[in-house]
Amino acid sequence: MQKYFFILISLFFFTQDLLAQGKVKVYDDYEAFKDLLQTESDSTYVINFWATWCKPCVAELPYFEDLHDHFQHEKVKVILVSLDFKRKIETKLKPFIKKNSLKSEVVVMADPKMNDWIGQVDDDWSGTIPATLVFNKAYYSFTEGEFDSADQLKDLVKQFLN
Repeated sequence: MQKYFFILISLFFFTQDLLAQGKVKVYDDYEAFKDLLQTESDSTYVINFWATWCKPCVAELPYFEDLHDHFQHEKVKVILVSLDFKRKIETKLKPFIKKNSLKSEVVVMADPKMNDWIGQVDDDWSGTIPATLVFNKAYYSFTEGEFDSADQLKDLVKQFLN
C-alpha cells in the first residue's frame, strides 16, 4: 500500500511539474494569431504583449496573474503574448514560466515581421512593450506602457464587465 501511495505522489508532482512548464502555443505568422484578437463570445479578453527580456513587462506580470485569480469565476480570459525569440522558448521562456508559476495562458507571437502586424493590432501602437488590449464584443481599450498597479488593471477590466 505504501508503495502505491509513493507512486501516486510521484505522479502527482511529475504532472504538476509538467503543467507548470506548460505547453506554449507558437504563432509563426500574424494571420494565425489575429483570431485571438476577435471575439463573438460574452467573455472579456485581456491580452498583454510582453517579453522575458523587458523589465517593465516582467515587473507588471504579477498584476496580470492577480487579475487572472481575481476574475477566475467571471468571463475574463487573460492571455500573455510573449514576443521572445522562438529559439529562446525552451531555454528562456519555459523556465521563466515555471520559475514564476504563471497561471495565465502564455502564447508566443513569433512572426518576425513586426512592422507589418503591429499596426493591425492597434493603429496607435508604436511597438513598445508592454502593451495591453482589453476587449469584448462591445468595448475595446489599448494601453501602451506599463500599468502602475494591479488595481489600475482591475479597474480597467471592471469597466468592461458593467
